[in-house]
Amino acid sequence: MTTVLTGIAVGTGSVTGPVARMTPVPPLPQPRTVADTAAETGATLAALHDVVTDLESRAATAGAAAAEVLAAQGMMAADPVLAERVAELIRDGRDGAHALDAAFGEFRTALEAAGGYFAERAADLDDLRNRAVAQLLGLPMPGLPAPGHPFVLVAEDLAPADTALLDPTQVLALVTERGGPTSHTAILAKALGLPAVVGCGAADTLTEGLPVLVDAAAGTVQLDPAPEVVASAASREQRRRERAGRVHGAGRTADGHPVKLLANLGALQELSGAAAADCEGVGLFRTEFLYLDRAEAPGLDEQTAAYRQVFDAFAGRRVVVRTLDAGADKPLPFVNAGDEQNPALGIRGLRTAARDPELVDTQLAAVAAAAAASSAEVWVMAPMVSVPGEAADFAARVRAHGLPVAGAMVEVPAAALRAGAMADACDFLSIGTNDLAQYTFAADRTLGSLAALLDPWQPALLDLVRMTAQEGGRRGRPVGVCGEAAADPLLALVLVGLGVTSLSAAPSCLGEVRATLSEHTLEDCRALAALALAAGDAQSARAAVLDRTG
Repeated sequence: MTTVLTGIAVGTGSVTGPVARMTPVPPLPQPRTVADTAAETGATLAALHDVVTDLESRAATAGAAAAEVLAAQGMMAADPVLAERVAELIRDGRDGAHALDAAFGEFRTALEAAGGYFAERAADLDDLRNRAVAQLLGLPMPGLPAPGHPFVLVAEDLAPADTALLDPTQVLALVTERGGPTSHTAILAKALGLPAVVGCGAADTLTEGLPVLVDAAAGTVQLDPAPEVVASAASREQRRRERAGRVHGAGRTADGHPVKLLANLGALQELSGAAAADCEGVGLFRTEFLYLDRAEAPGLDEQTAAYRQVFDAFAGRRVVVRTLDAGADKPLPFVNAGDEQNPALGIRGLRTAARDPELVDTQLAAVAAAAAASSAEVWVMAPMVSVPGEAADFAARVRAHGLPVAGAMVEVPAAALRAGAMADACDFLSIGTNDLAQYTFAADRTLGSLAALLDPWQPALLDLVRMTAQEGGRRGRPVGVCGEAAADPLLALVLVGLGVTSLSAAPSCLGEVRATLSEHTLEDCRALAALALAAGDAQSARAAVLDRTG
């Protein structure tokens, strides 16, 4: 009987290959007495410094997504508080390896206690600890295997330092025991276009060399698949790729109903690839990259230059700029208070404007200056808008800077429930399904064990999308989706049927979405949306739509 493991689906596509597991972490030696405390401290801190240098070197040559997380991990290892604690533990009598283990353990406990995004970063500390201990003891560095042939990489979890070096010609797919839909592994797998299944608790049963079939769309790992199953999966994958490349140009349904297909953009390193993609512009330009890992906000000139690069690359096309969304999973020391007990429900997104209006005004001034010198069609939207009054105030602020199109993101249920008034207050609405799911189901979006609640096929979430799209449509306001839901070709049909006018996703996902839309009429989409809304749960909704579309 065939064994099939399940986990959290990341991306699309399927692939078959043999399992190769990560090099194991170095074992701690027996504790020993330290004769020369100063020498022990020097050697231990030197090992920690070597790890930082290695991470910085990898970040300098890695792709955009990998470089960002590698740089963040390097900053964690370079924290002087960590070095001070290691030195203190050595002075108290521990040897270097056990001092590293204890210090990283304390930091890990603090992150886990913080919860949410911080708790998920605890895995990064584990990797740093393992690398520092291996460096100090002169042991093989834990990391990627090199079996000499393409393989499916299986691990408890993957650290940024490992995922940054993945070679897609050798690594066919990723399977991890831990990790959630927004983990580093998931982010980098999408950036590399690798099929992945994360949060697969039974992955520890996968043995070296075992053939497996990884289906990223279904979130399954099939053990030792029969030859006919492998052949059938390969044929489906080939058809999927051919189909995705068959249709080009503007997005539209089979009967010509227009659906704008836009790219998500999160860093300047991604700009050339996004600009070259077959898309109608940018539906979500995340501006946080300019603010991360620094002690103070970027100035007007720096921001203007960065925005100008993006607008010039998309000359003649739409670029939707999201103003700074600091807080929750993106805390910034110069924006967010350190005493918030629950940052996801605290001062984040547009709410920061009340605390620091100059921060938002400087950003809007920079966007306006860059837009004035470009032919791009620049729209601006605010994140975490909760009530219509906030949307109206933001729109007035945007127009005061000479920018003609202002919108609001719908990421909390209150905004969806009052979508009509929200649409009256601004020029367009954009639904962020990731956060909207989190707040609708009271489920931490970084927690893999709650992935089922965060599934964008959840009928309750689709109800909020329908509400928003209908109210926007009644007022002639465009309503887009820029969350993970927009990347699912099957769900794209449902979203269009609910009234969504644009979809924004990773550039690599747009071809399949475009092809799927071209095969169904608007009436088809409306019928599929009704099926999904009538379902009892996410799994039933997807199954009903899949059954109807064949």
